[in-house]
Amino acid sequence: MTMTPLVPGATIGVLGGGQLGRMLAVTARQMGYRIVVLDPSARCPTAQVSDGVVVGALDDLDAARHLAKQVDVITLDTEHVPATILAELETIVPVRPGASVLRTIQDRLVQKEFLDRIGMPQAAWAPVGDATELEAALAKVGRPAILKVRRAGYDGKGQVRIEPDADAPAQLARLRGELAVAEEVVNFTREISVILARGLGGEIQIYPIAENAHRRHILHTTRAPAAMADAQRTRAHAVAVAVAEALGHVGVMAVEMFELADGQLLVNEIAPRTHNSGHYTYGACATSQFEQHLRAVCGLPLGDPRALTGAVMVNLIGDLWAAGPPAWHHVLARPEARLHLYGKDAPAPGRKMGHIVLLDDDTERSLATAEGLISVLTPRS
Repeated sequence: MTMTPLVPGATIGVLGGGQLGRMLAVTARQMGYRIVVLDPSARCPTAQVSDGVVVGALDDLDAARHLAKQVDVITLDTEHVPATILAELETIVPVRPGASVLRTIQDRLVQKEFLDRIGMPQAAWAPVGDATELEAALAKVGRPAILKVRRAGYDGKGQVRIEPDADAPAQLARLRGELAVAEEVVNFTREISVILARGLGGEIQIYPIAENAHRRHILHTTRAPAAMADAQRTRAHAVAVAVAEALGHVGVMAVEMFELADGQLLVNEIAPRTHNSGHYTYGACATSQFEQHLRAVCGLPLGDPRALTGAVMVNLIGDLWAAGPPAWHHVLARPEARLHLYGKDAPAPGRKMGHIVLLDDDTERSLATAEGLISVLTPRS
């Protein structure tokens, strides 16, 4: 595909104004690009560092068109922008990733069918639309099982677990009639994510694989590079590349995988955007995931993804603000620590408010430091 690259001075539109858009905008402005964001809030994290903001819902076609007419390319900070909106915008300006990618990713059922179709390994699953389908699904995937809504679930929202002795229809009712999929509960040894970028011409660059730990369904820490045998790393790379190429994706993408005790890798989820588990690249790698995403969507050559140092990222969740702003001097006193706060208006339990990256080749030491920092930042009851 030929295209004149968009060089600094061009304007990039971002759909969604959260922290991913904010970090993208900071990097874009550093490189000399202009940023206009669409978000329901004029004070969203991305708007605070952008050249312009269009206030509107992400499913507001008129607002999205208004954005499109001001920019040279559109990208997104969330996969929850309706694919129908992206398809309309594609008639005005290039959209990367495109509507076809979002159409495949947004619905868990469609995503799982896509993974099956291209032969990617994943946990057993089945569609659930009502109590009859639920019974058939549980017969297939077994118990315990996880029920996940097909659309818009994240960080544990929109899902319930069905234990062996649970009243399954009652658990289904908790999803309030939303279409769902049932998934086998997998006894994995760890979750990893492969962050890669695919350029406009199909070239691919892959970041060091990250190992993730969650608390209450929210990413808690990421360490990179994950300790891994070369053959296993090659397998993980092959799965992620196959997904990106089958989608025809342009930009950064995360493919989350479960690693089982026998070494098997199962795809858990695809995120066609910059990703929480790639935040370590902002400081630890020669090219951050945000610069890489800009390079891809602007049609520039991709940057070098190699790690300059080992790193651990720890998320800062709204609970830390329960007694007022955390005592940041604990973080800022550490020379290897990089503090990123997202500029969100109000902290709330479970809300991602920022993160810390610890730059250190000894990632065991960094993990211990991260836990120590979270401990001293947590309000005492």
